Amino acid sequence: MALLFTENIKIATDSLKSNKLRAFLTMLIIFIGITALVGISSAIDALKGSINSNFTSMGANSFTIRNKNVSVKIGRRGKRSQKFESITYKQALRFKNEFTFPVTTAVSTMASFSARLKFESEKTNPNIQVFGGDENYISTSGYDLEKGRNFSTQEIINGTHLVIIGKDVEFDLFKGKQKALDKYITIGNGKYKIIGVLASKGNSAGFGGDKVAIIPLTNARQYFGSKDMSFTINVLANNSNALNVALGEATGLFRKIRNVPLGENDNFEITKSDNLANILIGLMSNASMGAIIIGIITLIGASIGLMNIMLVTVTERTKEIGIRKALGATAQTIKTQFLIESIVICLFGGFFGILMGIIAANSISLMLGSSFFMPWFWIFTGFIVCMVVGLLSGYLPAKRASLLDPIECLRFE
Repeated sequence: MALLFTENIKIATDSLKSNKLRAFLTMLIIFIGITALVGISSAIDALKGSINSNFTSMGANSFTIRNKNVSVKIGRRGKRSQKFESITYKQALRFKNEFTFPVTTAVSTMASFSARLKFESEKTNPNIQVFGGDENYISTSGYDLEKGRNFSTQEIINGTHLVIIGKDVEFDLFKGKQKALDKYITIGNGKYKIIGVLASKGNSAGFGGDKVAIIPLTNARQYFGSKDMSFTINVLANNSNALNVALGEATGLFRKIRNVPLGENDNFEITKSDNLANILIGLMSNASMGAIIIGIITLIGASIGLMNIMLVTVTERTKEIGIRKALGATAQTIKTQFLIESIVICLFGGFFGILMGIIAANSISLMLGSSFFMPWFWIFTGFIVCMVVGLLSGYLPAKRASLLDPIECLRFE
């Protein structure tokens, strides 16, 4: 049995060699389909991992209290859109002082969404986010210090002109030629002394985690403040088990601070750190389904093309089939021979398709700052799909070949 199987593989290989162009074109279609299936699906898995890593670094046990967005109500009376009041500094500070649950609480605000920072003749693009934060802001936001130190409580109270910058800002302003610590840079109209540089978080999926600068909260209020400036509260629980309890306690306390009447909806919103990640991953899952559909459609086209080529092969090798049957080959042997040939074509094309898919997926992964990975699930899926396509495409031609009459085959010209 093993000898017969080996012989069938050899015959299939010889057939491919004798029709190189035809075999190459068929393998190319299989190659494209498997590359689409394995490459895109694996790349999306890499994106999911990158998003998870990004948001985990922001604090998996944290939640954020911020101002609620504008709400539009449509009804028979045509009510106007409702604009919620900003969270004031006093409200945020009161929450921080009164929230006695064992958590770390930080108050922050957006000082500038698109600032340009300068050092001597060097300057950044006008896309740097400047935050005003307190002494707990770095830890509750998932940042780590690579160099320097954090703000002290006294520096926050005094609103000292100090700044902690992200890695991209350090590179743009200093190009690695000199140390950033203790240098003075310009933000807006003020000079700020650099006391720390944040460890890189990466800018995956468009999130500018390294294009930031953090100044003391009091300083941000004084020099970047506006009438409707809103403040954000970050809460970091000690462990994930306490997160939901802390969230419930925080909601009750902040409703009291914001004077929300009993039975009314919250006029603020609380977002867990993993909510946005889950939304993005859900969108990625839809994209993954789309990639699978594209791959399947391509493989259906490939299987039709392969079936057509196998039918042509059966016609061309009719006399050969007659000789094999005359020498004692059974119908099952002939059928197996053509099925194996069909599978071999698919496996050759599929192998290179999987290889290209791995290269494409890891190229995207490395661009996102992730490490090399092997998408084993999609590799095995690719090989199984190749086997199935080969069987389905080769069955009809193989069945036709097995039913041919040996006498008629020998007469065939």
